[in-house]
Amino acid sequence: MTGLFSSESDGKKVFYKTDEEIELIRAANLIVSKTLAQVASMLKPGITGREIDKAAEEFIRDHHGRPAFKGYHGFPATLCVSYNDIVVHGIPGDREFKDDDVVSVDCGVELNGYYGDAAFTFAFQNVSEPVMELLRVTYASLYKGIEQAVAGKRIGDIAFAIQHYCEREHGYGVVRELVGHGVGRSLHEDPEVPNYGKRGKGPLMQSGLVLAIEPMVNMGIKEVYQDSDGWTIHTRDRKPSAHYEHSVAVRKGKADILSTHEFVLEEIKNNPSVKEVSPKN
Repeated sequence: MTGLFSSESDGKKVFYKTDEEIELIRAANLIVSKTLAQVASMLKPGITGREIDKAAEEFIRDHHGRPAFKGYHGFPATLCVSYNDIVVHGIPGDREFKDDDVVSVDCGVELNGYYGDAAFTFAFQNVSEPVMELLRVTYASLYKGIEQAVAGKRIGDIAFAIQHYCEREHGYGVVRELVGHGVGRSLHEDPEVPNYGKRGKGPLMQSGLVLAIEPMVNMGIKEVYQDSDGWTIHTRDRKPSAHYEHSVAVRKGKADILSTHEFVLEEIKNNPSVKEVSPKN
């Protein structure tokens, strides 16, 4: 689950994790990753967000986890289910999915006092090629950001990599009001991880920092607005948006990705209702 951007984060406490804590965060992310795969196996035209949310909660609890989003600041569901022009924080409801929808599913799990957080945007079979390209570019930008999540670099290096790739190279709009974040004993920790910024700026990253990196990228303009429910974020021009997320541990030389989309991608291959999505080369 994304954080709302705050310009007042300077001076807040950043928690670095031990190797043992990182393994506990990885275990929480494993449940997140398998829950997203459960969703991938269920998706088809006619199913509702409420149905996949119910199945996800059961899956998480059956694996001894706790849905991290449910009840978080009053959020009413296990998953954020955001389709088409909904960027993030969509509340699962009774709308039946259509065969030309794109659907972002964001999942968080608490296990043994530590949190996991990851997201994937799915495409049904009749999604147009221009929208598929948005998904591929956004997915690739996630890994562009992760490449920068190494000890000695700064948060701005992650932000710049995502923004430059999506905006400068591909002409999409990177959302400003919502950010990635630290994750660990809390679902949202410092530092904030914007998807736009300048190289060499922002907090210095050291080994043991755990981040949820999550580009949110619009097909059109970058501006968004919040629905009257207090949660759902829409693109201002009502064009589609895409959202991918991994939890990663900062290390020397190369980031350690703690969540995985491997199970999701395997289920998509077996689901004729959903198109395969891979990061753009």
